[in-house]
Amino acid sequence: MAATPAVGQHSLREQNLAVVARAVFEATAPPSRADVAAATGLARATVSALVDGLVAGGIVAELPPVAARRAGRPAVPLTPAEHTVVGVGLEVAVDRLEAVAVDLTGTVVAQVAAPGDHHDSDPGTVLALLADLAGDLVAACPAPDGRPLRIAGARLALPGLVEPRTSTLRVAPNLGWADLSPVDTRLVSERLRGAPVAIGNEANLAALAQLEHRRPRPDAPRSFLYVSADVGIGSAIVLDGDVFLGGRGWSGELGHVVVDPRGPACQCGSTGCLEQYAGKDALLDAAGLPRGVDVAAALAGAPTPAAADALERAGHALGSALADFVNLIDIHTVLLGGMYAHLAPELAPVILAQLDEHVLSAPWTTFDVRPAPVASGAAPLGGARSVVRSVVEDPAPWLAPSP
Repeated sequence: MAATPAVGQHSLREQNLAVVARAVFEATAPPSRADVAAATGLARATVSALVDGLVAGGIVAELPPVAARRAGRPAVPLTPAEHTVVGVGLEVAVDRLEAVAVDLTGTVVAQVAAPGDHHDSDPGTVLALLADLAGDLVAACPAPDGRPLRIAGARLALPGLVEPRTSTLRVAPNLGWADLSPVDTRLVSERLRGAPVAIGNEANLAALAQLEHRRPRPDAPRSFLYVSADVGIGSAIVLDGDVFLGGRGWSGELGHVVVDPRGPACQCGSTGCLEQYAGKDALLDAAGLPRGVDVAAALAGAPTPAAADALERAGHALGSALADFVNLIDIHTVLLGGMYAHLAPELAPVILAQLDEHVLSAPWTTFDVRPAPVASGAAPLGGARSVVRSVVEDPAPWLAPSP
């Protein structure tokens, strides 16, 4: 039987730094060093030394002291540091590029976007445009006290089959991109001061934006199906606060679930995919509206009989596909993102009717279909938050070397 490697002193310090950082970030109110020691079970002297390192490294900040209830030194509350380290989220969508920077408090410190038509586009050209946008983002970030912000990393959201572990995009039908292995993000990284850039599926990253940044509200779902739409339809499965990626990161391709094998051809090569019934272009076509108009503004409230019929058709198809998901994975909360968030009053009743009709467990449960808390810009925001989360989970690389 192989012996378990001993935990070295350096590794133990790194683990304890993460424990203390999480205690500060997840506290319901700014804790003192004594509060952190009580919450973590670590010795006060150990906590004090670790907190000093986190403060010096710009991960944690000290608030003004508050008078102690008993005789002794005033307690110094601790809080996540503002404007010191940021995570960056990026997105390539069919009709736009977006970039956002989020600091350790969860505050958006800079955000930029550029409209464009990226249907059947050249990846190199688009990524060069994204690099320019990343440079604009860095220029827009504030620099308190004249110090430049440190960029912990970036997550790039792409609308397709993404292998995060190998930085490979297998296919993004609506962009016309395929077999980019790896996705070349060197120009983007250069404009982000050399910060590493990882890629992810846009729906999976958007789902992360629906979770609370630091601590969940008591009424906030921790397990849900997230489904959003633009030209395509993306979805994500969130289980107890974590996105279920599947074996290669390909889970959640709801837009290419076949709802009618005899239906219209899809850009993915199949026929009758959900996108052909409930995607943006499909909705506009069914409502007799020109492509390119604001779908939410044009269809919200079902202003015409054609709009009402288009929404009924889309909700029926979407509810049918979601019923299959619910039967398979037994999650009963659905968050509608993207344009669906704005059309939820029209879509949710139709979806609920389909769930009640087609989910086996319907007689013994209730379904919750509601707008996602973050409707617009969710993918880059979720990407930025995931970077910030990684800093909290492993703050040691951001601190000065211990003597």
